[in-house]
Order: sequence, then structure tokens, then C-alpha cells
Amino acid sequence: MQPWPPTDPFVYRFYEVILLYGPVLKDVCHEIFGDGIMSAIDFSIDVKKVKGDEGEDRAQIILNGKWLRYKKF
Repeated sequence: MQPWPPTDPFVYRFYEVILLYGPVLKDVCHEIFGDGIMSAIDFSIDVKKVKGDEGEDRAQIILNGKWLRYKKF
């Protein structure tokens, strides 16, 4: 189990990315898919090493989750 907040620099950056970009990603996904959430149960992550515009190594991380629309009860 990881400490909270994360103390590992790599893990902390993911935490920081979600805090910073999470609300915008939510808005963009809702605009594209409609209101809902991305499932973390039927979920996969793909990590690739890619080259940036200046030849630097970059990490490309793809989060692939099933989109679940909100349901009214």
C-alpha cells in the first residue's frame, strides 16, 4: 500500500496530473461521450516509449476504460 499523499516522485506526478487535469478531462469526456464515468474494473493501461519533437524520450500512457453512462434511478 502506498502512503498518502504519495512520497515516490513518479507516483506523485500521476497524482499531480490528475489533480491538475482531472476536471478538464472529465469535461472533455462528458462532451464526447455524454455524462458518465470511465470504468476502472474493465480497464487496461498501455505504456510506450516514444520520441518527442526534439528527440527526447517521452512516456505515452494510454488509459483504456469502458464508458459507463450515468443512470437515473
